Amino acid sequence: MNWNSTEFVWLDWTVLAIGVVGVIWAVWHAIVKDRKAQKGEDSSAYLFGKGEPWYVIGMAIFAANIGSEHLVGLAGTGAKSGVGMAHWEMQGWMILILGWLFVPFYQLLINKMGKIITMPDFLKFRYTQRTGSWLSIITLVAYILTKVSVTALTGGIFFEYLWGLNFWVGAIGLIILTTIFTVFGGMKGVMTLSTIQTPILVIGSFLVLFLGLSTLGGGSVSAGWADMMDYCGKLNNGYGTTHMFHWEAGDSMYQEYPGFVVFIGATIIGFWYWCTDQHIVQRVLGQVPGESNVEVMKRARRGTIAAGFFKVLPCFMFLIPGMIAAALAQKGAIQMNETDAAFAIMVKTVLPAGIKGIVTIGFICALVASLAAFFNSCATLFTEDFYKPLKKGMSEAHYVLVGRIATVVVVVLGFAWLPIMMKMDTLYNYLQGIQSLLAPAMVAVFAMGIFFKKITPKAGEYTMITGFLIGMLRLVTNVITDTGKATMDGAFWDYTAWFWQTNWLVFECWLLVFLIIFMVVVSCFTPAPSKEQVEAITFTSDFKKSIRESWGAFDIIGTLVVIGLCAAFYAYFW
Repeated sequence: MNWNSTEFVWLDWTVLAIGVVGVIWAVWHAIVKDRKAQKGEDSSAYLFGKGEPWYVIGMAIFAANIGSEHLVGLAGTGAKSGVGMAHWEMQGWMILILGWLFVPFYQLLINKMGKIITMPDFLKFRYTQRTGSWLSIITLVAYILTKVSVTALTGGIFFEYLWGLNFWVGAIGLIILTTIFTVFGGMKGVMTLSTIQTPILVIGSFLVLFLGLSTLGGGSVSAGWADMMDYCGKLNNGYGTTHMFHWEAGDSMYQEYPGFVVFIGATIIGFWYWCTDQHIVQRVLGQVPGESNVEVMKRARRGTIAAGFFKVLPCFMFLIPGMIAAALAQKGAIQMNETDAAFAIMVKTVLPAGIKGIVTIGFICALVASLAAFFNSCATLFTEDFYKPLKKGMSEAHYVLVGRIATVVVVVLGFAWLPIMMKMDTLYNYLQGIQSLLAPAMVAVFAMGIFFKKITPKAGEYTMITGFLIGMLRLVTNVITDTGKATMDGAFWDYTAWFWQTNWLVFECWLLVFLIIFMVVVSCFTPAPSKEQVEAITFTSDFKKSIRESWGAFDIIGTLVVIGLCAAFYAYFW
């Protein structure tokens, strides 16, 4: 047998089959054990989970983030643009803000409401009922536009390049598999799968990294790194793709990622995604009945610190292997006609027989776990924020069923958007472009609502609606004008050119500034928040004591190391 075959051989398929059966058994066993402990189905456990250990929370946050857009889009971006898009991945420091700052606020409201909350719950309490409802609507729209459709597309591409599978067979098969898993697995299934796939995915991706560098360097990893940096440093008309900031107008990447604006824009999106997005925050809200605030916050914070360590890895797991693939293709060592094929080709080319099968198990688990996390969050938002208030007093099994039906509906809508999405910008740019239209409203409402007690309920409501409508209007113009690239004639297009032609990152930053000013102005003319609403963001002396007791030397050292790793990456690739 040829151990260095560039195709899947019988050993890979055997390992893959045994591994899949093993994963199914492990997840099923965990679910059955959990249901016996609960003595039946519980909608809270199905949707949120029950107080997982901090390291499981960390792996679950990481797994929820890693999806097929990384296996295909991030690696493809690395092959094409180098580290220019690394700002969106080098955000371990941003996850720390969730654990250190936002978890205490969320826990405060959980204590007041006597139940685990969703993000719309938080806004309903701080602002108005309609504010929370609008957040649910916006989040569901975002999942359909950026998660279900993107994962279906990239999953199909990945399996096509890896196995030669028909694109639609791979895309539809992934969606069906994930839907079945989510419907029957719930949050416990997602958490268990995350625990299994994270170490396989990390180890497998680093094998691709080091073996790829070794292949490029003729057996030397350091020589391979030097060759990769040398080749990528000459791309982009001599400006190179080995630096994260592009300052000169002559640099072709400056038009897309201008100067320091790229960092600000990525931070806005990161703030929304890591600190306020339901499918991430949901992983830190699970609790054991009767557990103290100290234990809840300690576990959640340490989970985010663990996730911060993991979040440093994707640039090395996917983006840099894409750069290696580009260098190998230039030397003729691999054939790569499309940059989106970079990671799948690397897996087939550099990994030995048998290891390909093991690593592919991790990749399949990553695709399913990430997509299942979004499905589960959709079920949570619909069931908790729309259905339960309308149908009170129903059985827990009934609410679980409704959540499952909501999952299927989201899948159908995601597929309906897929043909439109395929006609738009490149995958990773499309994903971040959509998020840049939704993030400013979220950031303004959450940040201003927490840090400024004089912001009024109606200000939050009107800002959420206004920001969403402006973002959707810009999305419509993006579809019509090919994201501002098309030449549009007529007085209307001439007068509105500033709106549809402005760089997407610049537009995002100015939209956030506008919405913050809008909130302040509206607050001057609308009724002040009630005493209860102000108390929802005010720490009592006892609660402050709980916060202080929830962290120690471990938390501080871990936090500083995560920040240091992020800073070191920026310093090297500045």
